[in-house]
Amino acid sequence: MGSLDGKVAFITGVARGQGRSHAVRLAADGASIIGVDICADIESNGYPMASRAELDETVALVEAAGGKILGSVADVRDFQAVKSALDAGVEQFGRLDIVCANAGIAPTAFRETSIEEDLQMWTDVVDVNLVGSFHTAKAAIPHLIAGERGGSIVFTSSTAGLKGFGGMQGGGLGYAASKHGIVGLMRTLANALAPYSIRVNTVHPTAVNTMMAVNPQMTAFLEHYPDGGPHLQNPMPVGMLEPEDISAAIAYLVSDAARYVTGVTFPVDAGFCNKL
Repeated sequence: MGSLDGKVAFITGVARGQGRSHAVRLAADGASIIGVDICADIESNGYPMASRAELDETVALVEAAGGKILGSVADVRDFQAVKSALDAGVEQFGRLDIVCANAGIAPTAFRETSIEEDLQMWTDVVDVNLVGSFHTAKAAIPHLIAGERGGSIVFTSSTAGLKGFGGMQGGGLGYAASKHGIVGLMRTLANALAPYSIRVNTVHPTAVNTMMAVNPQMTAFLEHYPDGGPHLQNPMPVGMLEPEDISAAIAYLVSDAARYVTGVTFPVDAGFCNKL
């Protein structure tokens, strides 16, 4: 018997990386999954986004774990697309209990960028990370309230949502600003939704072994980042975490074991935030 038997989880950015890992873990714990991903590139991002084939692979992995999933293509910047995909999932599975607003990008450049490039990177990262998180919550909250069973929302922030680093370019500044903004969104919703027994928290990973962290653009950026080196290293002897490490925290936060945990910024960071 799984800790999430009978529950339904909505996960954004589900086609690969942390989103895929969350889907497989929550499905193994008994939840049915409603998952969306953009399955298209964003030009300013500098590394390829997930593909439809990767979304199909996530579907296969969830089903192999014994779970049910409805996987759809939707851009979190488009509220109506997010709402339509979620509504279809709720119609299919009959309820909604868990929301993982996970979709995010981290555009970087190791060269000097133009003002136009900086503005575009800023706009895109804030729209995906922060506006997309708002769209996800806005589409989900009516379903959670209507269920009258409480629920759990977990926003994926970052160590950059608690500490100030990222450089001077539009991408790095937008990433830090968006991840800090997610904390404000979480704290406000945690207060507003508490009377409905809907809990709202954020997770704050250090670097995770996904395309966001290991793509050539990010590697070059970190090599040229003026405050790199020991400043960006974890105190514990691990360079990067695995997606499953973050999924374990998600699984706890959305479970009944955390039924009174809300309004929390939950680092999964090998001590990164503690040292800065």
